[in-house]
Amino acid sequence: MATQPNHYISPEEYLDIERHAVTRSEYFHGVMYAMAGGSPQHNRLVSNLNALLWVQTRGKGCFTMSSDMRIKVPETGFYTYADVSVVCGNGEYESGDVLLNPTLVIEVLYPSTAYHDRGFKLQNYQRIASLKYYMLVSQERMLIDTYSRRGDEWTHDVAGLPHERILLPEIGCELLMSDVYEGLTFSGQPAT
Repeated sequence: MATQPNHYISPEEYLDIERHAVTRSEYFHGVMYAMAGGSPQHNRLVSNLNALLWVQTRGKGCFTMSSDMRIKVPETGFYTYADVSVVCGNGEYESGDVLLNPTLVIEVLYPSTAYHDRGFKLQNYQRIASLKYYMLVSQERMLIDTYSRRGDEWTHDVAGLPHERILLPEIGCELLMSDVYEGLTFSGQPAT
């Protein structure tokens, strides 16, 4: 997260600034935070995930959203952008352009933002009533953490091998690790 401004910004001011901004920022309790830019690894992972989920959600009452979709956690007032999200049923929006009800949220981790994504964002996203899955995808090695809501409890699973599958029954999808990491390299070696 970036440094804090000198004055409080209301949610309305944040949305007005953000709708005209070239770069994206998160917002929490009156403060805007600049978000990290994308690396080739990051962009390839986001593209792979969007493609895999788009194909599997077609015709099932769910749809994918890109990283340009702003998301709000209604309970805490946190505004952010996920790298990939899936909505099942009708999308619910604040002010027409802020998603309130994602079913799946995926963040591709940067070394500089991993702590934030695993802590602050996880705690906030888990407060969204519609959210069933929160996935953290490493771009440094083949590794995906999946947090799944089962009733009122959250479970945590980790996948790190090419043949492993991440099952997402609430949205009727599964992700094969080798498909998610297709075309990526780590230290000059192919991911799969």
